[in-house]
Amino acid sequence: MRNLIIVAVLLLCNFASLSAQPQPVFNRAPLADVPYAQLPIGEIHPKGWLNIQMQSMLDGMTGNLDEIYAFVVGDNNAWLGGEGDAWERGPYWIDGALPMAYIMGDKKLLNKVNKWVEAILASQKDNGYFGPDTDRPHIAGMQRDNAADWWPRMVVLKILQQHYIATGDKRVIDFMTRYFHYQLQELPKTPLGNWTFWATERGGDNLLVVHWLYNITGDKKLLELGEIIHKQSADWTARFTTDNHLYRQNSLHCVNLAQGFKEPVIYWQQSKEDKHLNAPLEALKRIRHTIGFPTGLWAGDELLHFGDPTRGSELCTATEMMYSLEEMYRITGDNTYADLLERVAFNALPTQITDNADARQYYQQINQVEVTRKQRNFSTPHQDTDILFGVLTGYPCCTCNLHQAWPKLVQNLWFKSAEGGVAAMIYAPSELSTTLASGAKVVIEEQTCYPFEEQIQFTISLPDRKYQTADFPFDLRIPEWCDNYTLTINGQTVKATDIRKGTIRINRTWKNGDQLNISFNAPVRSSRWYDNAAVIERGPLVYALRMEEKWEKKNFEDEAKNGYGDFYYEVTSTTPWNVAIRNADLKADKIEQSFIVEKSKCSDKPWSLEGAPIRIKAKAYILPEWTLNRNSAGDFCYYTQQAPKGEVGEIVDIELIPYGCTTLRVTEFPVR
Repeated sequence: MRNLIIVAVLLLCNFASLSAQPQPVFNRAPLADVPYAQLPIGEIHPKGWLNIQMQSMLDGMTGNLDEIYAFVVGDNNAWLGGEGDAWERGPYWIDGALPMAYIMGDKKLLNKVNKWVEAILASQKDNGYFGPDTDRPHIAGMQRDNAADWWPRMVVLKILQQHYIATGDKRVIDFMTRYFHYQLQELPKTPLGNWTFWATERGGDNLLVVHWLYNITGDKKLLELGEIIHKQSADWTARFTTDNHLYRQNSLHCVNLAQGFKEPVIYWQQSKEDKHLNAPLEALKRIRHTIGFPTGLWAGDELLHFGDPTRGSELCTATEMMYSLEEMYRITGDNTYADLLERVAFNALPTQITDNADARQYYQQINQVEVTRKQRNFSTPHQDTDILFGVLTGYPCCTCNLHQAWPKLVQNLWFKSAEGGVAAMIYAPSELSTTLASGAKVVIEEQTCYPFEEQIQFTISLPDRKYQTADFPFDLRIPEWCDNYTLTINGQTVKATDIRKGTIRINRTWKNGDQLNISFNAPVRSSRWYDNAAVIERGPLVYALRMEEKWEKKNFEDEAKNGYGDFYYEVTSTTPWNVAIRNADLKADKIEQSFIVEKSKCSDKPWSLEGAPIRIKAKAYILPEWTLNRNSAGDFCYYTQQAPKGEVGEIVDIELIPYGCTTLRVTEFPVR
């Protein structure tokens, strides 16, 4: 009760600690120059389908997890001063709930997250340490040991960073300064891996916030701390370049790989060594032909495996890889990361959360032909619940960590450029409202149904009568899948300046009401994956076989409810899935005629079987011998130079829809 009273008092005093609207933070010397900075939270708002998606999350688990999962993230959580869970799960939730609350302007959720922020700020000791530090006896379903671990504090640092970006609360700067000075003193004696290996694997998250604070305060001791954190972290540069981790199965944890991806690039800002800057690019080359999936992720359930399309991919991998890519793109401006971010966000992410956000799936399969409570070939199974949709099915970490994905995507749709302009780098319906260095306020509405359409209209408004024109550069990304584009302003074709590979800039005096239109050409393409299986792509979307879906909600038995929640969904189908794409249809001169694109009106809820606004019609062979094995699409020769006699059956019509609209699907197809 005493802790809750303290929190209430601090909430009343909170406004006294707020400064002016925080400004975008660029690197200060000696850190390397970066092309972009994040805008204050609240300057970017979702529109269209993206706003509906955010609202679904707000109405579902993101806005109500303290009620849905009160046992762990409710008022008894140790981060709130209670006796309950003392590790990562509560902070995970707030890491997504806080930007969600500010972006959507939801007062109810804002009150919830502010309670956590105030409790965290109030927990700091004189030496700079903060948060729970007392291990308590085990209670099933909670994490109450390793309370002093460095790792969960890295998540909390991200929360406080976002709180500052949203509010300008000066207490965050003092709080972090004291804590980082504490780390500088303590890490040589008590290194990152002292309690668990998670902090060693994920030290890049700590380093990222250290650099951010240095750019605000200029405290050179923070650069000393940065060197220590890098040296004590896992050597991701070596893992990506000189070691064989990505060529070995079971070598790494799937989510650690997603979080570790950004560490070399983050440290490059301090080292300025090419080996750090280029290491993730080498990793992507290796992953493409080893563990890689066409969704931009990899086979990891939870340990890494070669990319068999029936291996699992954990939801936390998607959310953490998105965050890594967002930060890597901001630092480098390399469109490799922006293209990959769209691939993950618009394929893997939507399919792993139910339409009304009441449940999620721990592992997804690329070829997923039934979602049932049965055995599958996963390296870390959890009583065969991993593939079910539920609140806690599989393992509870994703229940708390999924919330950062959509809000942080919104927050990274737009950036402020180092030249003082704006940059639309990830495309989705949205509105930017920001103030330029000149003092002019500019509002830019992005009207589109991207990624389901390739046309984007930007309307520029200058609402302040003092500024009816404004000079600023406007950066746009040309996706790697686009082989041609058209660009017009107020209906007139214009040329832009190429400033980096795949990035163009328009420098002009903008007027109130100007309309900028860009249209990308999006040809149907095929790519080859595990065992040379074929995948059909168009634009940023991967396409999968459309299967009818029967959803059935079931209750867990009493002894399983504590671990896996009250209910789960199974999904089954009677649609035949055992089909092969015809090799002749994949030839360059045939693919456009063989895969016919049909579009319908884009709804506000496109990520569903019924709402899919694009279909691709094609022909395929039935493969009678391709059947289930351990309740997944069975092992099969996806590519063969000589098909066995009688293997191929009749030719049938198939329909492909965007992967993110499916729950059941075949995505990697045999070729015959």
